[in-house]
Amino acid sequence: MNKPWEHSQEVVYRRYMLWFVYACVIYSIIGFSWGALMGGIAEFRHFVDHTSHGRLIVRAHTHINLLGWVEMAIFSAVYYIIPRIVQRPIYSLTLVKVHFWVHNVGLIGMVVFFTIAGVAGSSVSGGAQAEAVVAPLLATMGMFGMLVLLANFVWAFNIFRTCKGWEKSNV
Repeated sequence: MNKPWEHSQEVVYRRYMLWFVYACVIYSIIGFSWGALMGGIAEFRHFVDHTSHGRLIVRAHTHINLLGWVEMAIFSAVYYIIPRIVQRPIYSLTLVKVHFWVHNVGLIGMVVFFTIAGVAGSSVSGGAQAEAVVAPLLATMGMFGMLVLLANFVWAFNIFRTCKGWEKSNV
């Protein structure tokens, strides 16, 4: 493939593709370990299955696997494949960087606040008191979730702009 980028941009692009892969690996190890602990330790399993807000800890585990392990793997693969298919560089290297950092900050915030809400909600006597404790934590988690959504839109925009008009430029 003819590389239309300067060498320094190619190096930065490859670095970020690898950071997506590294993040994928780290999140998978965390998620797999978390799942093994929830399944393997009876007290933990009972806590997440039978306390009033323990399911929020399961949601944290689910999100670290889906948005961390799976999405990061998909992002790195698409960032690698698309420029080769359309035979031109990614539309914006800056957007790749923004995507990486906003997605990670959002995901980590979601996981932390899901977990805190699960522990805090389950340690309170229940009912309205538990909901009063959990509601602001879940609202904060939702704000971090919006960062992940924003990052996904940034990614989609960058990929679509990279692909737009490929037929004309490769005739």
